[in-house]
Amino acid sequence: MAYFALFADLENCGGKKSVLMDVIERVKIRGDILIGKVYGYTDSYSDLKEILLSNTFAVVPSLRYGRSQKNSMDIQLVIDALDVAFTNPLIDSFCIVSGDSDYVPLVGKLKSMGKFVLGISRSEAASNVFMSACSEFQFLESVSTSNKQRNKTESLDVLTLQDVNDLLVTILKETDSGEMLAAEAKNVLLRLRPNFSEKSVGYSTFGKLVSRLSQEFGEFSVVTEQYNVKLRLAQSVSMGEQLTKDNYVKILSKMLSEYKRDGFDRVNPSILKASLLTAYPDFTERQIGHRRFSDVLRALEKEHLLRIEMDESGNMLVRIL
Repeated sequence: MAYFALFADLENCGGKKSVLMDVIERVKIRGDILIGKVYGYTDSYSDLKEILLSNTFAVVPSLRYGRSQKNSMDIQLVIDALDVAFTNPLIDSFCIVSGDSDYVPLVGKLKSMGKFVLGISRSEAASNVFMSACSEFQFLESVSTSNKQRNKTESLDVLTLQDVNDLLVTILKETDSGEMLAAEAKNVLLRLRPNFSEKSVGYSTFGKLVSRLSQEFGEFSVVTEQYNVKLRLAQSVSMGEQLTKDNYVKILSKMLSEYKRDGFDRVNPSILKASLLTAYPDFTERQIGHRRFSDVLRALEKEHLLRIEMDESGNMLVRIL
């Protein structure tokens, strides 16, 4: 199991409670977070207090002075990460929530020490060199979108069968093979929800619980191989509704509204297309009357749902209106 140190730039996260929770859960699926720290905290982020305290995160406040305040925060993150790397031998993995290219030397140093580096950033702020430098990189929008089907229980309320099922599906989706030993899945589930107990949802053993979830929801199966019980993600089933020339504008409008609600004012077009393909695996531009995805975006621009922009590097971005 990996042991992580997580360092998050709140400005890059957007300071949204749900988005920060998504980041923490994504990392917890991979291993334990032994050290967590957020940078740029102000009173405007006060709704994050419960999440930060319950995950024992330290906070570096934003004390604005002069023009170099943001740069000083970046330097502090680098110092803290290197301090952990040199003094805490338990930490073998780092998660840096920022896309700033200034962190590339830090990533290089951590990797030279044998550390795994997971980078997470909103697409509009992600530097190509930072993305390439990381051991693995994920867009913040994708991290958030992958958990939208779940009801996020941020407080330690009693979990329902639906909650447990959705959490297990999220865990299985993060594996390369779509399957995991039941015992390992339970360990990950406990990292995500320490209040979990089979008895709290009416079952004496975890095996009986997952069998019931498999039968009731059908999103994963329970198989036995050489006396090992495994959970295996079900093959994705295409949604009943299909994208058509008549409904694609309405469907994409809803997706854009969800991104906007979560604090993403600008997104990379690849993020939007990936969300479409997740919901509609058979999607092609031609089925809705277009040749390229850029043509789809221009059609949505005419509907005043978005505006196509270019960043400093000449990459296309979508500003959600």
